[in-house]
Amino acid sequence: MGEPATSRGLAPLLPPALVALLRCPISRKPLAQAGDMLVAADGAHRYRITADGIPLFGGELSAEARTQQAHYDTIAAAYVANLAYPHTEEYLAYLDRALLAVMGEGSLGTVAEICCGRGEAFALLSDRVERGVGVDISLSMLKAAVRHHGSGGRLAFAQGDATSLPLADASFDAVVMLGGIHHVTDRRALFTQIERILKPGGRFYFREPVSDFAVWRALRALIYRLSPILDHDTERPLLYRETVPVLAETGLDCRVWRTFGFLGFCFFMNSDVLVFNRLFRF
Repeated sequence: MGEPATSRGLAPLLPPALVALLRCPISRKPLAQAGDMLVAADGAHRYRITADGIPLFGGELSAEARTQQAHYDTIAAAYVANLAYPHTEEYLAYLDRALLAVMGEGSLGTVAEICCGRGEAFALLSDRVERGVGVDISLSMLKAAVRHHGSGGRLAFAQGDATSLPLADASFDAVVMLGGIHHVTDRRALFTQIERILKPGGRFYFREPVSDFAVWRALRALIYRLSPILDHDTERPLLYRETVPVLAETGLDCRVWRTFGFLGFCFFMNSDVLVFNRLFRF
């Protein structure tokens, strides 16, 4: 599997310290760069690196991940535009402050951002991240991440499946997901992967839409069906009873579960559906 072993000579040289954090998602073998390819230590699997410096592990995506990939490659431009609306930025800043209060201060060490999009967590955490790898299924979003953060420095971005991460065991001090869990149907597989890549004592931080409140759940169900950006067939906001027990079963102890924002997500984050909200831009 993997990409065909064609040599194009277009890929930049990836920092060795970041390559050391990557693994073949099939064999879990270390990888080494050879031209525009990453080659597994056993030589059995090869993965192309784009001219943007993005390793492509997309040949190993699950059927569910491919559905999400097609969806986000289609709506990437609109999604990024919606994030740039002033009212959206203000609402996200409110949520960011709540998240940072939970995370505390100081260096986070080596960080993985899963379902990273354009690297929103890396932008939020800035210099607190010593080294970081962002993983997403959408190449369009990853290219936006490279444009936003640059390449060849302390951050790298790779295309891959959140339920079969191309990342090394016990190598990350922290894993962060901002709005990614609700895109992954197989939560057990996702949390198992996160537990695998975390160092002993590492922390998993996430910020997600939740639906424990019945009225909120009904509003979300309606908005998810109407929105051209949201996909009601594959996106499922979190419920406490479906999340915390599964975290525990995969070896992750949930220390903090807090809810913020109430109807903010429905009103401020869905300008494409609630047309009057577009006026908030002004």
